[in-house]
Amino acid sequence: MSTTGRVYLVGAGPGDPGLLTARALELIAHADVILYDRLIPDSALDGARADAELLFAGKQGGGGDSVPQQQTEALMLARALEGKSVVRLKGGDPFVFGRGGEEALTLRTAGIPFEVVSGVTAGVAALAYAGIPVTHRGLATAVAFVTGRTGDDSELDWQALAAFPGTLVFYMGVGRLAQIASSLIAAGRDPSEPAAVVEAGTLPTQRTVGATLQTIAERVQREGVGSPSITVVGAVAALAEQLAWATRKPLAGRTVAVTRARAQASGLARSLRELGARVVQAPVVRTQRLPGPALDPTAYDLICVTSPNAANELFERLAAAGRDARALAGARIASIGPGTTDALARHGIAADIVPERFVAEGLVQALADVAVTRALVARARGGRETLPDALRAGGADVDVLDLYETVVEPLSADALALALAADYVTFTSASTVRNFLAAAGEGADGGSLSAQTRVVSIGPVTSEALREHGLTVDVEASAHDIEGLLQALLADAATR
Repeated sequence: MSTTGRVYLVGAGPGDPGLLTARALELIAHADVILYDRLIPDSALDGARADAELLFAGKQGGGGDSVPQQQTEALMLARALEGKSVVRLKGGDPFVFGRGGEEALTLRTAGIPFEVVSGVTAGVAALAYAGIPVTHRGLATAVAFVTGRTGDDSELDWQALAAFPGTLVFYMGVGRLAQIASSLIAAGRDPSEPAAVVEAGTLPTQRTVGATLQTIAERVQREGVGSPSITVVGAVAALAEQLAWATRKPLAGRTVAVTRARAQASGLARSLRELGARVVQAPVVRTQRLPGPALDPTAYDLICVTSPNAANELFERLAAAGRDARALAGARIASIGPGTTDALARHGIAADIVPERFVAEGLVQALADVAVTRALVARARGGRETLPDALRAGGADVDVLDLYETVVEPLSADALALALAADYVTFTSASTVRNFLAAAGEGADGGSLSAQTRVVSIGPVTSEALREHGLTVDVEASAHDIEGLLQALLADAATR
């Protein structure tokens, strides 16, 4: 008989993945089973184990997919009774309008141990991102959190709410905003009091609509504000005009698709989010280690490393031979760019040669005056022959070591649709170009991209591949690395 597992009721925050707590990330990484809601951050599951069971257990209004609460609780119990570590991942905080209390009682009744991990609740975070503090000296010394979704208006004491001396924050109330506002006014709340609705709080698509309590419902309807939204009533709502900060980021309101392998995309995606962009993860490639013998590098006087992946795999081959960075002491190390240089540095190696242009031609130029007898080129399978050919032409004996290969990553229909409609699609290699277009089924003309989508290339080799497939390169990085791509994208966005 298996030992009973444990359930963790975990708050994932309101949407910005940066608001996931350290404990939440730790539990996600170790869970056997994750039951997740609809409103968790897009990247919340990226850290889950490859063999973890991921089960949607969310609710979707308007006729969308929904899993009944009883079914969710039954799944939670069943997996725990199998001895599994179960994370019940919920948007916001599990004990703030998240039914976490009900689930905890179910677990207690069944005798299953559980832990509650608080999350950042939308009623605080969404408003903070909109520049609205729920309390403020001289304006509000108290705050009330209220559900806007009730079966009967009699469940709420409108007289008490109207008289409440502070900020009122309504969750899930945008569909009933007219009734909420009219009930408060009828109970004595000042109709001219500031009010605001924050849609998609903490997300790149966030927007704030402000008005008075009397006019807020009409304005929200006119602007087409939908769920998820948080409504705030009180003097603090007027501070949004002065304190809003999230929507002033340089890429706020822009959607950027990232096509590089997910393992390498995290840094780019994180930077884009910090700049305010909505990031669409559309990885069309992934890297796969190639089998091979342990490496003895002592025969080489030059070792050329052509990518961060090549740097990491090179040290895997060294480790297989029982060696470490000391084995490279007799060779000069050439790195094709800053990303590769950083990867080498993490293994204790400072590159001797780094070209000004981060392409094979730049490295060839940087090596022009370097005497080389025997060279090793560490790279991906199918890499360009520019560097090996140039070294051989200079009289060197060259060995090419293919350490990994780039393979096609299937792209979901949803991710593809979002990428094709994005404001920008970024390409970081020729393989991302080929595989993205293959996933889109476009042939050679790129016709499925929306009219406003701009194509961003990391450098000339990638740009050449894009043009070969009939696409116009709208933005090309002058420095052919991720930082250069970001700077080019920012410069373009600033002009549009």
